[in-house]
Amino acid sequence: MKLLIASRNRGKVLEIRALLGLALQKVVEVVTLAELPNTEQPREDGKTFAENARLKALHYAKAHRILCIADDSGLAVDALGGLPGVRSARFAGEGASDASNNEHLLHELAPFAHPWKAAFVCVAVAALPNRVVAEAMGKVEGEILLEGRGRDGFGYDPLFFVPSLGKTMAELSTAQKNQVSHRGYALRALIAEMKSAGLLLS
Repeated sequence: MKLLIASRNRGKVLEIRALLGLALQKVVEVVTLAELPNTEQPREDGKTFAENARLKALHYAKAHRILCIADDSGLAVDALGGLPGVRSARFAGEGASDASNNEHLLHELAPFAHPWKAAFVCVAVAALPNRVVAEAMGKVEGEILLEGRGRDGFGYDPLFFVPSLGKTMAELSTAQKNQVSHRGYALRALIAEMKSAGLLLS
């Protein structure tokens, strides 16, 4: 059995593989978009994380006739009315680097009083070529710091502080992050739903 993780983001793929666990990966062959370089990318024009996650999962499931997991996730900042939201990966422009997005976020937040409340949100979807078979959402509350801390993680992780832990997401190991992250919550729920439906056998 094959399972496609519909992402080229190395950090995200590592997180999802860790959440799937070694036992499951012994019976399921996991492939990623990095191994399928000629696959056409869908236009992510959904207005919500859920719409984009469904769009991606169905697109790649149909393209490769394979069970596919896709997610859409991002940062929602209260002071910015929920932005950057679905534009999190390209907040500073198309093809923007993590550093550019972080810099742009701090620039946009500068006029507002601190603390800057925010949440990471993730919707994960599993699809077969003809239908969505499972969907789950995860969310973690936090706040944006004035400057980044930590060397791990990716995206906005260095700026996203989790008060209950006293650390940013970038100061957590992959295992620690998977326990508390929006993606961790969403994917654990999604994997459990897939197992219940008989789509994954561990």
